[in-house]
Amino acid sequence: MVEQIQGKTVLITGSSRGIGLAIAKHFDQLGVQVVLHSRHGIDEKIKSQFNLPPLEVKFELTHQQAINRAITDLYQTNEFKGVDILINNAGITADQLAVNMSSENFTQVIHANLIGTFNVTQPVLKHMLKSKSGCIINMSSIVGLHGNIGQLNYAASKAGLIGMTKTLAKEAARRQVRVNAIAPGMFKSDMTDVLSDKIKERILETIPMKRFGNVTELAEVAEFLAKSSYMTGQTIVIDGGQSI
Repeated sequence: MVEQIQGKTVLITGSSRGIGLAIAKHFDQLGVQVVLHSRHGIDEKIKSQFNLPPLEVKFELTHQQAINRAITDLYQTNEFKGVDILINNAGITADQLAVNMSSENFTQVIHANLIGTFNVTQPVLKHMLKSKSGCIINMSSIVGLHGNIGQLNYAASKAGLIGMTKTLAKEAARRQVRVNAIAPGMFKSDMTDVLSDKIKERILETIPMKRFGNVTELAEVAEFLAKSSYMTGQTIVIDGGQSI
């Protein structure tokens, strides 16, 4: 069964730019009310690009009390019906070989990517369980499945998200709340734009389709998961064959 998502509400963390913003615009085109998230606020020029005026929340992923307040305030907004779809997209990197990585760099990435996802998910999940409906999508990575040199902290955080996804799916299923993950490979983004041509060529050699993914293709997977009413606890890999 395919769920209709037009008229529903999606909260997307890390949606002020890049992949998160692209996913937000995709859902806006589907007639979904978007709630944007950033640490310091969304530029009005960005908001004006949406068909439906987006709502907004501001918080640091590592500040649990601030997140709880922001979610509570959101649910107290006039005519706000609740978050139907939560997409945990926000994340950071701090790459370094394991032997050179500081405990601060390791902890920083774990806190933002893994604990930050928990911090946002918990208050939203409580409301979803009460309403006996909802969809949570966690943005993992193929690095969380296969590892990557120089990304010990990032790989650990993204592998942790897959474990979190499976556990939450088991806990929430009886209340008809679905939890899935996406494991992307290399996509055109702010992160790939700064790579040298030489590094890009080296990466492309590892991708059978010989190109980086387009963010629209990633947004379509998120749309699929939002609509798939019987899918839960799964991790969808979208990487152009890189992990084959």
